[in-house]
Amino acid sequence: MAVIPVELAGRSYQVRVGSGLLADLPAQAGKLLRKERVPIVTDANVARHWREPVEAALLAAGKEPRWLVLDPGEGAKSWQGLAHVTDWLLAEEVERGDHVIALGGGVIGDLTGFAAAILKRGCGFIQLPTTLLAQVDSSVGGKTAINTGAGKNLIGAFHQPSLVLADLDTLTTLPPREMRAGYAEVIKYGILGDAAFFEWCERNGPAVLAGDRTVQEYAVTESVKAKARIVAEDERETTGARALLNLGHTFGHALEAETGFSDRLLHGEAVALGMALAARYSARRGYISDEHAERVTAALDAAGLPSEIAALGIEADGRKLAGHMLHDKKMDAGTLPFVLLAAIGQAFLDKEVALDDIATFLDEELRAH
Repeated sequence: MAVIPVELAGRSYQVRVGSGLLADLPAQAGKLLRKERVPIVTDANVARHWREPVEAALLAAGKEPRWLVLDPGEGAKSWQGLAHVTDWLLAEEVERGDHVIALGGGVIGDLTGFAAAILKRGCGFIQLPTTLLAQVDSSVGGKTAINTGAGKNLIGAFHQPSLVLADLDTLTTLPPREMRAGYAEVIKYGILGDAAFFEWCERNGPAVLAGDRTVQEYAVTESVKAKARIVAEDERETTGARALLNLGHTFGHALEAETGFSDRLLHGEAVALGMALAARYSARRGYISDEHAERVTAALDAAGLPSEIAALGIEADGRKLAGHMLHDKKMDAGTLPFVLLAAIGQAFLDKEVALDDIATFLDEELRAH
């Protein structure tokens, strides 16, 4: 088992990566589960695979698991979903010193974490991420949120978990498409800040997706280490360091909005396509060579991830896609910073990008590819 500390001002928590962690939940969580009743939020897909082992482990330790099983999908991350979770937690008499467990992917983690952030002005929560994407990204760093009609993750709070247990066994139940979507966030860490890790991904990406446990543990551990370093430097995204984690997300969120935040385009797929667009736009502005942009695209293609807008079959033009970006939460004083590349492994924040130019670029992408 790998243990990665997330060091924050005045406090820290651990991310533990390995196999068998869910079956060992009572021992791993220790005193965080201070009462007999343990509230757990999950969804129906996850419950089908992992409710039984989690429940057995808790019952064997003299705990009483209490379950809220939600419908799967982004639709749960709504005002209605938030009200449902908070009302349930209040009915379960959760106190500020208690810890709510989020068992699932990014949707469950975001929703449960936000509910914990606002319940009685903040109670604790434990992340048990069951997707590759959640293990390497959304479960670490304390960003919690819900979606609204105006866009994705626009209502939320910074609320750090007390513990993250990334059980690699859960990856065995993921559909191949979900694994590929999660892998997009793995390779992102190489593209934005670690050229050597990007090269490792080029060599080992197929083994990660094929289920090689040793390779998966390295991929998850190195990704979490990278994110933990950035979060420790810029917890609330005020210095610009944490904004680099948004590589691919500005383009990606616009495409998610255009496809209705649906299964038509998974979040990780949107990030992959967004990274390909960011690389090509970086080349268009002369920051990197066309060859480096093509290398990013080739690495995504090799993992079976989307890299061309045309594959989505959308009807929108560049101006409409750029219009979705006006709701991006990174907007500041009327401008939108873009995470672009100075090199593979060297991302930076460009605050001089005009959305009109982005619209023109996207029109070119729609025509050329």
